[in-house]
Amino acid sequence: MQAAPICGAIVAVVGLLGICMPDPTAAETANPAPSVERGAYLFAAAGCAGCHTDVKNDGPLLAGGRAIETPFGTFYGPNITPDPEYGIGGWSDADFIRALRHGVAPDGSHYYPAFPYTSFTGITDADLLDLKAYIFSLPPVAKPNKPHDLRFPFGWRFLLGFWKALNFTPGPFEPDPAQSAEWNRGAYLVQALTHCGECHTPRTAIGATDPSRSLAGTPDGPEGEPAPNITPHPETGIGSWSRTELVRLLKTGMLPNFDVVGSFMGEVVEQSTGRLSEDDLRAIAVYLESLPPIDNPEAKATQAGFDF
Repeated sequence: MQAAPICGAIVAVVGLLGICMPDPTAAETANPAPSVERGAYLFAAAGCAGCHTDVKNDGPLLAGGRAIETPFGTFYGPNITPDPEYGIGGWSDADFIRALRHGVAPDGSHYYPAFPYTSFTGITDADLLDLKAYIFSLPPVAKPNKPHDLRFPFGWRFLLGFWKALNFTPGPFEPDPAQSAEWNRGAYLVQALTHCGECHTPRTAIGATDPSRSLAGTPDGPEGEPAPNITPHPETGIGSWSRTELVRLLKTGMLPNFDVVGSFMGEVVEQSTGRLSEDDLRAIAVYLESLPPIDNPEAKATQAGFDF
């Protein structure tokens, strides 16, 4: 005869706990699990395959070994497959975020800025975890990393701490509330994910990008190739380009004079910008059009029309 009251009391207590305890569905909505699908899109935007795959020697995807020539010596892209010994398979989420946000390895050593963490620092935590989820969905490759071949004294990794103190401010991208959502999306893509400034901004004698000449181009870009001025200067930048021409360039590689980009930028279009949505490409164009024009005759962009 006492069973019913006891059961009723238990139900009442459980019901009360249900009211007081957080709803797991709500928690999952607030902090969704990383998305491999979104990660694949971010992977393309960030151009990860380009620097971490030795295409010339038929190397496996992301297994490292690609040579990157710089004034400081030759860097070799490391293995970032989920292999636990030679890749990043043993990295935690925190390790991954610290590497891209702060340029610090799991063992506490500093990464060289040939790894563009100086731009990737702006990527949000959510996007970083989606990116990690996609990379960890790929096949692991047990391939050792090739050591960098750097000129003296740039091989002294401990010097990077001083370099970062002078040239690097970590932190995620902060939207400008005075600008539109489209402009902010373009700024996020250019400044962080697609890291355009790493190639299109002149560098100082110690390898830092010059913020006073952001995106103004350089005759000594990646692997010694010129990177053009992509500020809206009307004579040496892309100020004469229409938005349609700029979006078409990013999507297909076709220049306003109907020539096509090649070499390093050709890779960028094939592996990165050519895979972005029309909305994101338009956002990039909107952001670039809004920048202060900078004159740089040493890195003149192709002009609109038939300027061969």
